[in-house]
Amino acid sequence: MANSGGGAVCNGNLHNHRKQSDGSQSGNYTENGTVKEAQQNGKPHIYKPFVEFFEEAPLHVMVFTYLGYGIGTLFGYLRDFMRNWGIEKCNAAVEREEQKDFVPLYQNFENFYTRNLYMRIRDNWNRPVCSAPGSLFDMLERVSDDYNWTFRYTGRIIKDVINMGSYNFLGMAARYDESMRTVKEVLEAYGVGVASTRHEMGTLDKHAELEDLVAKFLNVEAAMVFGMGFATNSMNIPALVGKGCLILSDELNHASLVLGARLSGATIRIFKHNNMQSLEKLLRDAVIYGQPRTRRAWKKILILVEGIYSMEGSIVRLPQIVALKKKYKAYLYIDEAHSIGSVGPTGRGVVEFFGMDPRDVDVYMGTFTKSFGSSGGYIAGRKDLVDYLRIHSHSAAYAVSMSPPIAEQIIRSMKLIMGLDGTTQGLQRVQQLAKNTRYFRQRLNEMGFIIYGNEESPVIPLLLYMPGKVAMVLCLLLPQGRTSADEHLRTTLPGSALPLTGLSWPPLEEGSFILSVGKLR
Repeated sequence: MANSGGGAVCNGNLHNHRKQSDGSQSGNYTENGTVKEAQQNGKPHIYKPFVEFFEEAPLHVMVFTYLGYGIGTLFGYLRDFMRNWGIEKCNAAVEREEQKDFVPLYQNFENFYTRNLYMRIRDNWNRPVCSAPGSLFDMLERVSDDYNWTFRYTGRIIKDVINMGSYNFLGMAARYDESMRTVKEVLEAYGVGVASTRHEMGTLDKHAELEDLVAKFLNVEAAMVFGMGFATNSMNIPALVGKGCLILSDELNHASLVLGARLSGATIRIFKHNNMQSLEKLLRDAVIYGQPRTRRAWKKILILVEGIYSMEGSIVRLPQIVALKKKYKAYLYIDEAHSIGSVGPTGRGVVEFFGMDPRDVDVYMGTFTKSFGSSGGYIAGRKDLVDYLRIHSHSAAYAVSMSPPIAEQIIRSMKLIMGLDGTTQGLQRVQQLAKNTRYFRQRLNEMGFIIYGNEESPVIPLLLYMPGKVAMVLCLLLPQGRTSADEHLRTTLPGSALPLTGLSWPPLEEGSFILSVGKLR
């Protein structure tokens, strides 16, 4: 493993850091214009250094990684040859004999790495969980008799497995306790589902209550909630833009944003991840040249970004994007699926994180599947925007509305974060998550791991590169018991009231993490 004290990317440049005697890092942190843009908006605030790490792997790691994939590819072709000639049994999906003359339903090469590489280490993924997904959970033990093509359960339950792969940032998805009593009452009063769309008979008082609360939480005029987070993007972007409009999308945007942009019929142009020079060039060209062939002005220019990028752990450079948006008269659509509830002094997302005015963002989108421990999504912003979507959104017209108990769980979680439950427990969870994030990143750096993302991001991708190492690490992690983690943390965090979650013990479940081990977009 490489020494990860290498560099921090500020404004797209790699800066090397040297360790000081006290263990802190000193370096050339380039200011990213946050203060300047905030002053232009009339909202000065304390400057927050924007530090992101995207360290390149050492040469020997890159060589062994490519060598590993190369050898795996060669043996994959050899095994495919053996399967085609009947020397080895083929367990993958294939066409039936009577369909040989049909156009192939399964593309052979598309499944090449699935059957020849992923299947060899498949036992490390998709393990069935049989408890609430808190900081510790229980798993069903399974074994394979055919090299991971199929699995059988032994009947044994593996207790208290440390949860390092969850978006349950604030521990809201936990075992039932008295605070969830209202969810149980709503379930008994309203039932499980509505079985109707929002346009017909699917709008309940719980939906109206939740929408008012979301608008208050985000400090915007109005909000609308939807039953599925993915569909919130894919079904609402086509309602906002169409033919004759231009979408400028970050190259690392989530699949739901990509699908929504494609379904809209608008022209799509991609800018480099968090690169303001690339975005400004596209904006300038769009204003100067207009639409292809006709050279007419674009009807709308919509910038699509995420608050926190779920595979890279980076945070959007919101102040600069807002400045460019205002300069070129574009609209800004921000997906806060991973940032809402997890960043900012009170968990209100990247707008609060940067201390900006909520009116600087035209369309707020977020999901309830992460920090709120529930499901669904929302669109928020100006009242006329939300009223327009209530009529024109495909999700409102064709999809079933949000389940009432789900809505109540979101209301409960949001009130907890806002302190409307009469306690400071929500604020404590947000603050503890921030502490856990910094501590966890610091310790991984000290151990020599290569990690990506912003130092304030609770999404922490840890890169292992070599497929054999990924399998080995995951196999070694599972047997590590709860007791060893307990003792380690009691030693490293003496006197800590709320230890690092993801490496903690019940009932302290605040602040989980996602480790995208060995996987990058």
